[in-house]
Amino acid sequence: MSVLSNERPIGFIDSGVGGLTVVKEAMRQLPNEEILYLGDTARCPYGPRPAEQVIEFTWQMTRFLLKKNIKMLVIACNTATAVALAEIKENVDIPVIGVIQPGSRAALKASETGRVGIIGTIGTIKSGSYKHELQEKAPDTYVSSLACPKFVPIVESNQFNSSVAKKIVSQTLAPLKKEKLDTLILGCTHYPLLRPIIQNVVGQQVALVDSGAETVNDVSTLLDYFNLNNYEQSEMKARTFYTTGSPKMFMDIAGEWLNITNLNVTHIDLGGE
Repeated sequence: MSVLSNERPIGFIDSGVGGLTVVKEAMRQLPNEEILYLGDTARCPYGPRPAEQVIEFTWQMTRFLLKKNIKMLVIACNTATAVALAEIKENVDIPVIGVIQPGSRAALKASETGRVGIIGTIGTIKSGSYKHELQEKAPDTYVSSLACPKFVPIVESNQFNSSVAKKIVSQTLAPLKKEKLDTLILGCTHYPLLRPIIQNVVGQQVALVDSGAETVNDVSTLLDYFNLNNYEQSEMKARTFYTTGSPKMFMDIAGEWLNITNLNVTHIDLGGE
């Protein structure tokens, strides 16, 4: 690989703003890397959509970023990872990473009792991907899965610090309290923005696993493996953001979460509904 190719950006795609939780960790762990992020906020959430439609949308985002000459693709969306990762990995010539395998590995490492919970979108939970990964690696693991369809709209509407968010999270997670879990996977990259509320509801004794943050560990490993690290140091690496929805709403959430002012956010159109 030439130095020039190593300076290409890493691409991140998500159904909306949730993947910013992955980008935040990438900026911390990989400060030399340039980042391109695309959030399909106009068609978010992906969770309730049919798998075929999620695959189509994921391909639209992937093709857009491939035209930007990315060197690696991170599918920073659990729903898209569950249904589209295998197909996309097989058909593009750059490394592609999803969020489910890293999150599953981290949960097994964190759990002392083997009782693991998963919260995610309807699509992610319905796919059974996390349960499959967990029990393939550790067959005796007790897995409790819960779909939380109201969580993503809370985050996308920038209400994740509100009293409404506290009420919805408390009501939604109530069934998990009787499961005696010691580890809970945040199986949607939107959910870390609700982390303080989720932790308060499930209790401090439950370890929360952020699948998106764990994914960046895999990104770092693959950069090393394929000799794709960008060693060119500069004070400010390019962070470029695209959204299919409102740039202002995206900028408000991203600016607060990433602690960045003057974000470069561009509206794009990927196609119809």
